[in-house]
Amino acid sequence: MKGTEQFKAIIKNYLDNRAKEDELFRAKYETTTRTIDDIVNYIFSEVQKSGCYGFADEEIYSMAVHVVDEPTLEIGKPASCNVVVNHHIDLTEEEKAEQRDIALKRYQEEELRKLQVRNSRPKPSKPKVPQQAELSLFDF
Repeated sequence: MKGTEQFKAIIKNYLDNRAKEDELFRAKYETTTRTIDDIVNYIFSEVQKSGCYGFADEEIYSMAVHVVDEPTLEIGKPASCNVVVNHHIDLTEEEKAEQRDIALKRYQEEELRKLQVRNSRPKPSKPKVPQQAELSLFDF
């Protein structure tokens, strides 16, 4: 089982940054025999064992740190699965304005299409019912 390259890069980046900030973790991280594939395999096996479909970033990162901290930890068998990585993209003000304009144009086109469809439908005509002579109470 190979995790997506993107997922591996995110986990590795987190561990590298954590090692820069935490002296104790850095010592274990620099001497670990675990590869990024081992770490990812452990995370995948733990996620599958849990039966959950979504995790917070902190939960996944804590699993990665746990693998580095515990050298005798059993990694588990590789499993085939899909990984979805959420991204936060920072847009410039120009890009935001451009996307806003595109969204507004799409909205206007959709509303115009709805109006055209509504107006193009034939209006149902009421069936003509033969008029009956009205009876009066005085006719009885």
